[in-house]
Amino acid sequence: MRIEEQTKLDYSDVLIRPKRSTLTSRKEVVLDRTFTFYHSPKTWTGIPIMSANMATCGTFGMAKILAPLKIITTFHKYYSVSDFEKFFQTFNNPDYVCYTLGIRDEDVAKIQEMQKKGLMKNFSFICIDVPNGYLQRFLESIRLIRQMFPEHILIAGNVVTNEMTEEIILAGADIVKIGIGPGSACTTRRMTGVGYPQLSAVIECADAAHGIANERGVGRIIADGGQQYISDIAKAFCAGADFNMCGSLFSGFDQSDGKLIEKDGKKFKEYFGSSSNKALEELYGKKDDHRASEGRYALIPYKGDINNFLQDLFGSLRSTGTYIGARQLREFPKRATFVKVNRQLTNYLEPYDTGE
Repeated sequence: MRIEEQTKLDYSDVLIRPKRSTLTSRKEVVLDRTFTFYHSPKTWTGIPIMSANMATCGTFGMAKILAPLKIITTFHKYYSVSDFEKFFQTFNNPDYVCYTLGIRDEDVAKIQEMQKKGLMKNFSFICIDVPNGYLQRFLESIRLIRQMFPEHILIAGNVVTNEMTEEIILAGADIVKIGIGPGSACTTRRMTGVGYPQLSAVIECADAAHGIANERGVGRIIADGGQQYISDIAKAFCAGADFNMCGSLFSGFDQSDGKLIEKDGKKFKEYFGSSSNKALEELYGKKDDHRASEGRYALIPYKGDINNFLQDLFGSLRSTGTYIGARQLREFPKRATFVKVNRQLTNYLEPYDTGE
């Protein structure tokens, strides 16, 4: 047993210090980024924000809204091959959708069927998603999927430490998903005691990933979860994240999945983690005897139309740029200085927790 003495930080532990800026308008701040990658020969351009691969926001409906804005939708694991066949009859925008799979034998069999039917050409991204990215089998799955899909941009996670970030990239991933337990629908920290404060995880893992480079590109990371506010997305970019993946921020809208429920005279929409009892029983079909739920089912206050949120999202990120003198999103890490503060008292509206 050992104890690390250095303090690690979450998004709520810091603020971004303003700096002198020559920008005259938010319009001058460019949010698009262009990336090359360590393994994939593809070049990608867009706004590097992703809806999480959750049942409430990793959906076909969300992709139709986000793709024209150059934001990526990471599809959840529960769509069937026939669901994808039908969807791609009317949708063709591969740069802004991501296929998700786990590391079970049936997950591999499913993506093989997708490949045989020619459906994987509709995706630029593939995400190998597990809650615990420290398993040897996970690394073996990365090598297998990279061999099967040498051209695709491969995402893999989740981890929170620099050495595993490096190992995942060297095993075949282009982008590593960073975060264990920070999300509002995740109870891993409460159930297992395992985790890492998200801001520090992003800083340390970004540094590790960007240090792995070849003539094609460098390793990349996604800051996955823990963004209670739009400002947390800005903080993650300032910390070195290449992409931000959000679940609760893209849930609760008209365009999000999940039932609309009225409770105590107020409107809510369902929101639940992929390891919650609801997901395990309804979407996977069962909860195995050896498993404990590491997610929760909650009701998010109903938010209305998502387009108002997206306008606020883009405007707020541009505003951050004007405060720190960054003309482009890629300049955020170079221009940012974090100020450590006492934890903020906020008016963040917590989901209505049902206790399930």
